[in-house]
Amino acid sequence: MTVTIYNVKGMTCGHCVSTVTSAVGAVPEVSDVEVELAAGTVTVSGSASEQSVAQAISESGYEVDAAGGTTALPLNTSGGGCGCGCG
Repeated sequence: MTVTIYNVKGMTCGHCVSTVTSAVGAVPEVSDVEVELAAGTVTVSGSASEQSVAQAISESGYEVDAAGGTTALPLNTSGGGCGCGCG
């Protein structure tokens, strides 16, 4: 099992956080999801493929920042333009 951190563009409010959390949490083999709005990151624990998690984020209306990329770690034990339409 690994922890992968995704840099995500377009999240600007609590609704964005809920949307991404729900979408990624529904991906098979995801055991935990933590979204940090201020940092623009989504931290995923489990054995889901990076492609399936990135697809869930994309289908939610947000973009995985290819320039920021993702970081996989071994697991030891203002509105306007965001994907949710709040703007």
